[in-house]
Amino acid sequence: MAGTDKNRDRALLASGDELAALLHHADAEVLVALLDNPALEETQLCMLLERKNLPAEILEEVARRKPLLKNYRVKRALAFHPRTPRLVTLRLLRDLYLMDLVQLTLLPGIPTELKRNAEDQLVSRLPQLPLGQKITLARRGPARLAGALLAEGHAQIVTIVLDNAYLTEAQVLRALSREKLPPVVVRAISQHRKWSITYNVRLALVRHPSSPLATVLAYLPELTVSDLRELASPGIVSESLRKYLEAEVQRRIRAREKPARKADTPGPAAASNQD
Repeated sequence: MAGTDKNRDRALLASGDELAALLHHADAEVLVALLDNPALEETQLCMLLERKNLPAEILEEVARRKPLLKNYRVKRALAFHPRTPRLVTLRLLRDLYLMDLVQLTLLPGIPTELKRNAEDQLVSRLPQLPLGQKITLARRGPARLAGALLAEGHAQIVTIVLDNAYLTEAQVLRALSREKLPPVVVRAISQHRKWSITYNVRLALVRHPSSPLATVLAYLPELTVSDLRELASPGIVSESLRKYLEAEVQRRIRAREKPARKADTPGPAAASNQD
């Protein structure tokens, strides 16, 4: 106990190398005392926050001290620490810079709630961002942000965001579910080397009113009969396209019936035996 008191007193007054050494101390009381040391600088505090084994109570203590949170580096280090309490991180998200928010969403193992809230922050900032930043986000942003950028339909962004490694099929399908999606987006998806050959995306393109007819007709032979029949139901696609869908269904039926008829027709030997 006396040793802890002595170290705590040292932490309150230490400076230089002694203070730097105390940043790695295991006792939480000593680390709290360090926070009260007037010689503790921003760089040293950030070094302390880089400790992955830092007790949660120290992180909570830093979060409670508003003067410490006036420094952006401290705020960022606290938000990125894996042991920072969830509510503290949620509170810090709105203050993080754009690319720091992006980096946070891409951290492995980030809790789903934090990831979603960070993505919400990013999506809410999109309308105010200049084109250059949107292009950067289109290249490196997380899935939901990429999907939101795709739906905006900026001609300079669409082809870039479709190549985003984090863009998911779900986000592409969500964009295609919008009836008023800019035609440039529909065309870009239908021509993309990855998304244009994805079965569910092809289905969504057939449904979308802005899809080029030539593209849609090229997809029909690849679709299942059950999907063709569903798409041909009233009210899903235009009447003119329905005719093509129904014709494709009939073509498939006839193609299946032809081998069956041949199998039922007796050959020359069988006909001779019947005579």
